[in-house]
Amino acid sequence: MRVDLTDPASIADLYAKVGKLDAVASAAGVTPFKPIQELTADDYTASFQGKVLAQIELVRQGIHHIAADGSFTLITGVLARSPIVTGAAASMAGGALESFVRAAAIEIAPQRINAISPTVFTEALEVYGDYFPGFPAVGLAEVGQAYVRSIEGKQTGQIYELD
Repeated sequence: MRVDLTDPASIADLYAKVGKLDAVASAAGVTPFKPIQELTADDYTASFQGKVLAQIELVRQGIHHIAADGSFTLITGVLARSPIVTGAAASMAGGALESFVRAAAIEIAPQRINAISPTVFTEALEVYGDYFPGFPAVGLAEVGQAYVRSIEGKQTGQIYELD
């Protein structure tokens, strides 16, 4: 089933079809990478909508669809704490999402919420490596293990930094 995370109706349809869940994990989000002088108001809005509001909507609607002790795991990124040139919109989105995770954790308990915050993926170095000079790459297997830790562990309000 395809889901448009920027469309609340599409998310509602997803939850209606899958029923009760133990966990929701997201690895979605799109942000533009341009010099700050070239970023437009629409670029910032698209970044916020595509990375932040889309994942928040998964949580907002999902609270009533996951188990009482279930969990949400979202994705942010290293740029929330270590900005790069051309990454202002991504930094903004990641920082906002990390703040949301910390705030939501105290309100949805005993349900849990965490975020995975990786650096550049090893598997994407050929395309994105030049944007992240000096940043250690992280493999997708390690990112997957962080999702398992978030979903199966008992911590909440955590940002799992993978760098």
